[in-house]
Amino acid sequence: MFEIPWITLTVFLPLIGAGVLAFVPGEHRDLHRYIAALFMGLTFLVSLPLMINFDPANGGYQLASAAENIAWIPAIGASYRVGIDGISLWLVMLTTFLGPIVVLSGFGAVEERVKEYHLCLLVLQTAMLGALVSLDLLLFYVFWELMLVPMYLLIGIWGGQNRIYAAVKLFLYTMVGSVLMLVGILYLYAKAGGSTFDIDTIISTGQALSFNEQRLLFAAFALAFLIKVPLFPFHTWLPDAHVQAPTAGSVILASILLKMGTYGLVRYAMPALPDAMYWAAPAIAILSVVGIVYGAVVAYVQKDVKKLVAYSSVSHLGFVTLGLFAMTSVSVTGALYQSLAHGISTGGLFLMIGILYERRHTRMLADFGGLTKSIPRYAVFFVIVAFASAGVPGLVGFVGEFMILLGSSASYALTLGDMAHPFGLAFGPDKMAFALVAVAATGVILGALYLLHVVQKMLFGPITDPKNAELSDLTPREIGYMLPVIAMCFVMGLFPQPFLSRMEASVTRLIGTIENGANGYGPVVEANQDREATYRDWLHRSAATQPWAIQAELGSAGAHGGHGGGHGDAAGHDGHDGAEGAPHDPHAPGDEAPSHH
Repeated sequence: MFEIPWITLTVFLPLIGAGVLAFVPGEHRDLHRYIAALFMGLTFLVSLPLMINFDPANGGYQLASAAENIAWIPAIGASYRVGIDGISLWLVMLTTFLGPIVVLSGFGAVEERVKEYHLCLLVLQTAMLGALVSLDLLLFYVFWELMLVPMYLLIGIWGGQNRIYAAVKLFLYTMVGSVLMLVGILYLYAKAGGSTFDIDTIISTGQALSFNEQRLLFAAFALAFLIKVPLFPFHTWLPDAHVQAPTAGSVILASILLKMGTYGLVRYAMPALPDAMYWAAPAIAILSVVGIVYGAVVAYVQKDVKKLVAYSSVSHLGFVTLGLFAMTSVSVTGALYQSLAHGISTGGLFLMIGILYERRHTRMLADFGGLTKSIPRYAVFFVIVAFASAGVPGLVGFVGEFMILLGSSASYALTLGDMAHPFGLAFGPDKMAFALVAVAATGVILGALYLLHVVQKMLFGPITDPKNAELSDLTPREIGYMLPVIAMCFVMGLFPQPFLSRMEASVTRLIGTIENGANGYGPVVEANQDREATYRDWLHRSAATQPWAIQAELGSAGAHGGHGGGHGDAAGHDGHDGAEGAPHDPHAPGDEAPSHH
């Protein structure tokens, strides 16, 4: 089974579909829709062996055949190397899962340039999947840039009244970050001897750089990725893009493209530049918390329901970046899970808004009311995805947010100031982490507030507009593509363990790689390890009295009993099971390589 190139088939099957679609005459609109839906569905089916054959105990890259690690541009050392680990697996599955859904959602919405519309969707699908499985930095960059073109066209051609403004704004923001990232890629390539873009070599090369070099490179990479997230205050392109994009564009943007930013941080920036990551962690955590509260407050006052959901993404993604930079196994696992949860719940909200927009051609909250009386099936589906987005226990949004808050409160990486610096110790790392988590937790309350506000305004009360009384309820096609989304809201909320267990080994490997390379932040690393071990001991001792849901969510997040033998150091301890784990020369700001244990 492993000799079949499942990864390559999954990545390029949508592109093959685009090639087939290109030869279908433009007047056959329904045929274009069916071909696009067919190839998106086949892509999901072909991706299933990736999930089935995935080994949860293996934290490294897997599932690639020998034919999927070959020279691409030998003259410069670029290769076609792909693979999947526990960090990328579920993002790949989320992308293929949503592919046929977004195509079906546009059957009744797009009537002009139908062929070109579906060509853009298929090319975009290949670009997103390619970026998620690339293990060569140049290959990743090519797919990263390719994603921008079809999304620009989707907004600019099939968007709303101000679509050109939104498309250009998206393009400019993304290109600024991409150019900086390209500079960083070329610098790392030169430092690696100008021989390879391979991820393992790039990571080890980055870890060996001086502290000042790491900080400058991290600024370049992080800006590109944080614009894509988007982290406050780099978020201003997002509401315009969401509001102007067609329904499929909004779903893809919220569910997949925003996650490319967090994925890029985890895959490249954080492990390759660990000292700079720890240096920047407090500032990014503060911006994340500001974004959580800001996004929620601004969402509440929106009159356009689509813009409201757009600002909710700023708030929800703030939790993700907070969890990533807290750098505990619980918080990082929670951040990855929350990325998936946001893709399901917010994607579901945009689908529901799109269904209503097709009927009323308005998104203003003031134009709705009493929809439970005229379209009760729609109301039930909308309430479920809204509650999932609000983080109601038992639904998909609760698990990740809870783990992020718990894991971040145990983090010493969020200390304002170096652990070895008197200011850092005087301020109190415990107080810093708990203060950030306490403020971030208000975002959960605010999230429930604005989502309940939407539910009450749209679904309940009297029918103030006669047009709402005449609306038709969900059609069989709409029920068909919404049911899988509704099902995942419950499955991921009630049974998170199958998802978390496949992340565990890869998260442990990631944290080990970062901690081994953080030569200047030994006290932070060791304090994080000790603090997390204390939390884990508490969870095990009190397991008998904890609610079942908490046991399910936290039972296997991260490696039990700390990181065990997963770290290497200058003292000769066992190294991490990967090329990234090799010890490097110490550099500023520390005086010597710490002894990690």
